[in-house]
Amino acid sequence: MQQFAYLFGGFFGVLAIVFGAFASHLLKKKWTPSIIDSFEIGVRYQMYHALFLVLIANTLTFEYVLDTLSVIFAIVGVFLFSGSIYGICSLKSRKLPVKFLGPITPLGGLCLLLSWLFFIATTIVHGS
Repeated sequence: MQQFAYLFGGFFGVLAIVFGAFASHLLKKKWTPSIIDSFEIGVRYQMYHALFLVLIANTLTFEYVLDTLSVIFAIVGVFLFSGSIYGICSLKSRKLPVKFLGPITPLGGLCLLLSWLFFIATTIVHGS
């Protein structure tokens, strides 16, 4: 699981840089400031959790279920939270309906929150 944390941490970090540059240089000419702001929130949270995954990989021993759950929920959370924001922004820019993606964002946020809570719990309970 430690390797997954490093792998996804690096993958999410690279994509956050690419998406951030893409939004800053190409999309600002095509999208409204409101849509760009939303997109940048997705990028920011993706980068935060890329770094968080690297922290988890460096800190936890992966001897306990909570360690593994922290990684799983961080990965799923980034896909759901940031991914849904990217989808919403893309659809909004084309004036297409976005209602079906709306409920996915808070679900992703809940996964990210659970990841942090599992990380805190495992460091308290097991002293990692």
